[in-house]
Amino acid sequence: MRDNYDVMNLNPRKNPYAKELKKQITIKIDLMIIEYFKQQALETGIPYQTLINMYLADCVINKRKLEMTWK
Repeated sequence: MRDNYDVMNLNPRKNPYAKELKKQITIKIDLMIIEYFKQQALETGIPYQTLINMYLADCVINKRKLEMTWK
């Protein structure tokens, strides 16, 4: 391994997946929601944060609307 690298002479390429990159956020989610997705993660082998992202992406793709009734 070299001690120094000449970064100026590298051939940088744009990331072809840049449009698909995710943004890290902070969000408060109820514990029962996290526990639910963690259980799903154990059953599917998919990380729970990925499952949450997939579920939200499905909502966006299918244009699901929130339906709420107040008691």
